[in-house]
Amino acid sequence: MTTVQSQTKSSNGTPAKPQKNYGKIVLTLHNCLLPESAFKETPSQTDGLDIETETDLRILGCEMIQTAGILLKLPQVAMATGQMYLQRFYYSKSFVRYPMETTAMGSIYLASKVEEKPCRIRDVINVFHHIKQVRSQKTISPLIVDQNYIELKNQVIKAERRILKELGFCVHVKHPHKLIVVYLQLLQYEKNRQLMQMAWNYMNDALRTDVFMRFPPETIACACIYLTARKIGLPLPNNPHWFLLFKVTEEDIRDVSLRILQLYKRSKVNPEELESKVDALRKIYQANKHLQAQKEREAKAEEKKADSPAASTSKDTKRDVKKEKSPKTPPLSKYHSSGHKKRERRSRSPYDRKRDYSSKRHKSRSRDRDLERSRDRRSDDKRSRVTSRKYDDYDRTKSSRDGRDSRDDKRKH
Repeated sequence: MTTVQSQTKSSNGTPAKPQKNYGKIVLTLHNCLLPESAFKETPSQTDGLDIETETDLRILGCEMIQTAGILLKLPQVAMATGQMYLQRFYYSKSFVRYPMETTAMGSIYLASKVEEKPCRIRDVINVFHHIKQVRSQKTISPLIVDQNYIELKNQVIKAERRILKELGFCVHVKHPHKLIVVYLQLLQYEKNRQLMQMAWNYMNDALRTDVFMRFPPETIACACIYLTARKIGLPLPNNPHWFLLFKVTEEDIRDVSLRILQLYKRSKVNPEELESKVDALRKIYQANKHLQAQKEREAKAEEKKADSPAASTSKDTKRDVKKEKSPKTPPLSKYHSSGHKKRERRSRSPYDRKRDYSSKRHKSRSRDRDLERSRDRRSDDKRSRVTSRKYDDYDRTKSSRDGRDSRDDKRKH
């Protein structure tokens, strides 16, 4: 139908206008997977942050979300969703420009809504404040509700909106936790509690890595089962391989397994050192931004200065041309000038006369209305006086009659 409509012509013989191609929004589960180009150079690396520091910040943010979810008594699905939001967000934005802690609060706050276990934003802020105090080994004290708290609350709300914007409102995530149970049932190992629990633990630890942005959930579930079976020493079907049933290759399983195992080799980081590095880069970024804005202002000011003399000269030339074209002739005498003024006074359009007439007529009508209103008021006053007099006379006559009746009764008695 579209080709026929595009080829049709109007009644005048002119070809029809081509149809506009509007943008599309595709919401699928594959939107969570990022291309390989996104992993080569992240926005944080372009701002000067090295890969190791960025990885440590990702791990630290996911750990904070996991701990906060446990304290808030959220389900594991909500914690996993929040960690995936954090990972995906920082592949489009930088740690230098947007603080990690505020983004982590916004991630778990949004995840609690998506997974239908909403929590209050006040509880989220209090829990993160408690985690920060325990981590820095300070005395635990409640958070004071002051202007700083209000600003932090607004920052968390803005972070939530920013995450939604960057994710394109594609917030649904397919988690591999259920797939582990289904796959073990197919392999007839659902009664092996150790296998299921260890595979589940590997799955939760894998949330701190980037495997959820690289591979589909089926591959991650198979990799967790593969790692657990190798750790326990449990044999799995080999002829044919069990993972071929789920359309997963052995190369992907080994890649995911290596990325999960590399997580356990990393040393524990100091959060204060990471914050100091990010703060130093943030100051440099803000200084560069300020200098760039100042240069833009100076460039605009120079452009205005360059344009202003040319404009003034052009205006002066126009004025000179007008003066040359239409020079004013002085009046011949006083008589001519006064006569000219009289003519100007006399020459009035009929529209002006009508307007004057209408204004006079309006004034006369308004006067008549005022007179009528004053007459009505006087008549109303007279009526009220007459009615009041009649009522008073009635009361007097009634009282006099009552007095006479009482006297007659006394005489009779």
